[in-house]
Amino acid sequence: MVKKDMKNESSQFRKFYNRGDFPIQVSHGAYRKLLWKTSIEHLDFHYYLPIFFDGLTELDQPYEFFSRQGIHDMLVFGGKKILPVIPQLIIPLKKALNTRNKEILVKTLKVLQHLVVSTDHIGEALVPYYRQLLPIFNTFKSFNSNIGDGIDYSQQKRENIGTLIDETLAVLEVHGGPDAFINIKYMIPTYESCLLNV
Repeated sequence: MVKKDMKNESSQFRKFYNRGDFPIQVSHGAYRKLLWKTSIEHLDFHYYLPIFFDGLTELDQPYEFFSRQGIHDMLVFGGKKILPVIPQLIIPLKKALNTRNKEILVKTLKVLQHLVVSTDHIGEALVPYYRQLLPIFNTFKSFNSNIGDGIDYSQQKRENIGTLIDETLAVLEVHGGPDAFINIKYMIPTYESCLLNV
């Protein structure tokens, strides 16, 4: 427990949030909603997006909610501002994946999928970084929960790590251009192309 808190304390996102550096606030209605005090399109993505990605390691509230929702909002409205920031997102993504924490892995895989489809050419831009991002996929690729005759609700919530890794690899291959498959296969020898099987 102490270890987790120490790790979270070192999150740049938490430090910036606690200082009040983000133009965000929460709206409490029927459900929690993130409100931006400035238009997302006018944000400095080189500054904000890597810091929000750094918050992927957060498990404590409200940091976890703000970082996750902030990332998704920026990916929805960022458009062409996202692609130039890709190199700055690799270290926070790698850091989140290397926690090996199930909650953080699930969240990070969903964010990675959203990142790839957020705008054109992101998938291709990520190919050179597969060596940093994909090693942990090998470890958890076959990590599907076997609960016998029970009902696995994690599939409905998209929380099964093995399934999410398969989905993420397929998204990377589909959007990664002609070199994606060979590079995925190099890092994950058991990977079967989702395009060649169609």
